Amino acid sequence: MQDKAAGQQRTNLIDRFSDKTGRFTAWLTLLMVIITFVVVVMRYVFDAGLIWLQESVTWMHAAVFMLGAAYTLRHEEHVRVDIFYRDMNPKHRAWVDLLGVIVFLLPLCGFLAFKAWDFVAVSWALKEASRESGGLPYPLLPLLKTVVLVMPLMLALQGISLGLRSIKVLSTSSEGG
Repeated sequence: MQDKAAGQQRTNLIDRFSDKTGRFTAWLTLLMVIITFVVVVMRYVFDAGLIWLQESVTWMHAAVFMLGAAYTLRHEEHVRVDIFYRDMNPKHRAWVDLLGVIVFLLPLCGFLAFKAWDFVAVSWALKEASRESGGLPYPLLPLLKTVVLVMPLMLALQGISLGLRSIKVLSTSSEGG
């Protein structure tokens, strides 16, 4: 019984982390709109522009997708072939979710993290800055590239939470009959 409570606490902790990250990411979309408006006004009204401001919109856009992935999985808003899943009972859905996490999600996250490691490490080692004159300075570019490594870790954590919830459904349905 204590193991179930500890598992539930871990699941809740992961879910809360994904929710907070998702809410933060949602505010980035508003910031992107505001900055895009400022860039347009600066360019067409004042005939001026800031490259770093334009680049920041692109990087925020990337961050929204990468940091929002775990939140999307948490709320089951990700892309899924729903033809069969929607008609399944909770036990079958739990099996599909658990197998999806084990067979697809966790290996994919491991592969992405493995591939992103060098990409991020090189960026930090080179103290990479924007190629554009007046673009994003160091350490913003490596910091933003670090999100490429953070995304699969957050997604894997949320996948573990989904897996634990699926195991709970399966164990309750097997206990009940």
